[in-house]
Amino acid sequence: MLYVAILTIVDQELNTKFRPAHLSYLNDLYKQGKVVMAGPFTDKRGGMVIYKAESPEEARLLAEADPVVKEGARTLELREWSPLEFPLT
Repeated sequence: MLYVAILTIVDQELNTKFRPAHLSYLNDLYKQGKVVMAGPFTDKRGGMVIYKAESPEEARLLAEADPVVKEGARTLELREWSPLEFPLT
């Protein structure tokens, strides 16, 4: 299943401090097949990560272990996602 994490910045100083660790964490998960894609929003108030996990619990563990979440730089909203298959019939 796929899970979308919306990561909203709540502490810019902490975000700047932990962003390198955040990117490294996501890169490692990508190599393991646990992150499908990720990136910042153009308004610079946060970003989104799409996780691939076997359960909501696994997705939550992955998302909560992200350094920017763990250190309080960003809030986490996690939702299961079911993308449409195109073309629609």
